[in-house]
Amino acid sequence: MNSSKTLSAQIKLVVAIAVWGGSFIATKIVVGEVSPVTVVWSRFLIGLIILGWFAWRHGELAIPTRKDGLEFAFLGFMGITLHQWLQSSGLVTSEAATTAWIVSTTPVFMAVLGWLFLKEHLGLARTAGIALAALGVLLVVSKGSFGGMFNGSFGRPGDILILISAPNWAIFSVLSRPALQKHSAIKVTFYVLLFGWLLTSLQFLAGRHWVEYSQFSTTGWICIAFLGIFCSALAYIFYNDGLKALPASQVGAFLYLEPLVATLVAAVVLSEQIFLVTLAGGALILFGVWQVNRVPRRLPD
Repeated sequence: MNSSKTLSAQIKLVVAIAVWGGSFIATKIVVGEVSPVTVVWSRFLIGLIILGWFAWRHGELAIPTRKDGLEFAFLGFMGITLHQWLQSSGLVTSEAATTAWIVSTTPVFMAVLGWLFLKEHLGLARTAGIALAALGVLLVVSKGSFGGMFNGSFGRPGDILILISAPNWAIFSVLSRPALQKHSAIKVTFYVLLFGWLLTSLQFLAGRHWVEYSQFSTTGWICIAFLGIFCSALAYIFYNDGLKALPASQVGAFLYLEPLVATLVAAVVLSEQIFLVTLAGGALILFGVWQVNRVPRRLPD
């Protein structure tokens, strides 16, 4: 690959990761105005329109078979309906920066799932990485006050939902692999988003959430547009372009930028305080995740 294509792929990855880092802040703002269901339904409606046009341009809108449709529907529930509800609901009380740090532990949960269900060997190095990442999460959530674990004041209620969302995304990622081996990333992304949005529509319509649109401020509408256009559509396209052009190991390294971007943007936009213990916990998380990814996975003999 020539240097210009490599640079273009790297720029696209930086943009995608920076956008996703900002998604926590935008979501935090808008869930202060309307319910999480309305946020998820609205952002993915916008994202679907853009992705649908993109998939149509690339001839990727062929109607899936019944089997593939059921697979896409299940992935849509896991990756969109459930996952986005967990994160949006969690952000009602959780800080945006804390959310980003917790979400960054997803590779750790993927390693644990591989050990539990695929009998993949962990080894001492990867186990140490998991332990360091777990310690980092405790530091970030508790702000260094471990005593809160014993007196009922540990973290915020939303932190628990965010913590659940990390292994949920890990499960979604593992289950997505067979579909991605059979179909293009554009087709899988579009249909997963479509089914996830349709399932969210059941909540949206049953709860008559459309009445909440009168509660949106101008800032709220800007946040929804940002989440729909950039986070739910363009960032996925940029990320897939980068994944296609660069080795997966290089692409994975860019993901370390996401919580850093979220922390800085949250400090500027939401005036969230940056605690030294949070940065220390974040460093432990990133080092632990790096350690888990650095050591090759090995199946038992």
